[in-house]
Amino acid sequence: MLSAAFAAHPATAAALQRHSVRPRQLFWAPVATATPTRRSRAAMLSVKNAVASQSPVTARAAPRELSFPILVNSCTGKMGKAVAEAAVSAGLQLVPVSFSAVEVPDGKLNICDRDIHIHDLSESERILSSIVKDYPDMIVVDYTVPDAVNANAELYCKLGLPFVMGTTGGDRQLLNKTVQDTNVYAVISPQMGKQVVAFLAAMEIMAEKFPGAFAGYKLEVMESHQATKLDVSGTAKAVISCFQKLGVSFDMNEVNLVRDPEEQMAIVGVPEEHLAGHAFHNYHLTSPDETVSFEFQHNVCGRSIYAEGTIDAAMFLRKKIQGAANKKLYDMIDVLREGNMR
Repeated sequence: MLSAAFAAHPATAAALQRHSVRPRQLFWAPVATATPTRRSRAAMLSVKNAVASQSPVTARAAPRELSFPILVNSCTGKMGKAVAEAAVSAGLQLVPVSFSAVEVPDGKLNICDRDIHIHDLSESERILSSIVKDYPDMIVVDYTVPDAVNANAELYCKLGLPFVMGTTGGDRQLLNKTVQDTNVYAVISPQMGKQVVAFLAAMEIMAEKFPGAFAGYKLEVMESHQATKLDVSGTAKAVISCFQKLGVSFDMNEVNLVRDPEEQMAIVGVPEEHLAGHAFHNYHLTSPDETVSFEFQHNVCGRSIYAEGTIDAAMFLRKKIQGAANKKLYDMIDVLREGNMR
């Protein structure tokens, strides 16, 4: 039996091999690191002067010409908070405003010693219209909920605000059309992890260059995410689509969604400390006569890979705006092609 596997979290390789439902001899080639990094904290800033007085807090800070204001919508979610922390670590100017349907004590959320004022969703247009005058170079990052994707994008475009859309779901065709019709700069991608995006790009190239190469092969897909994620991830759907172009017959309903914490630790090998935030994907191919198998795997613990990728996307967009690029709508492949990986 020939098998090949690709893992994004080498530290869990041994655990996955021990607890695999079907033990196999695997070759592990790291695709991406998933170990969260500790964030540094900056000095306490007043809300009034938060944007104007922020300074870099790590050695990876953005160049001065890229130290622009960034508003994260919404900071009350785990992903939004991770992006806000990454923005501060990169030396960007975190706008002290966000929106959420979730009530927070005193209407404020403290992130890296900065008070972020949380406003109700009904106030979004009014407040964004007012603060854009104070922060004309502001870029918005959206990590809200799928149902809000199109409405939020329409608002950003109405106000002429460039944005990075990291939220999945919504009507993606309408989303792209909204941006194109209003000529607003935007990066839209359901997957912000740069290394995972690179893996997806490689899969798409293989599917394009070698259609039908895996015709007749059986595909098994397992994906493990935090219990709050109930649907099949966009990344898994994209990879499966590539395998279908390669000749594999597979229905999305066949994906094995692992959401039980006990199974995630015992069978999948998810570290306990990352049960609340992880993405472990396994794609196993078997030849018709079961003498050959291929296994592709990418494991991510935590949210740092997505947060860092989001900030890189925002910096990429800032450069496009500064250069008055003719193209306005981008995805993470565009970000990678220009080498925008810190």
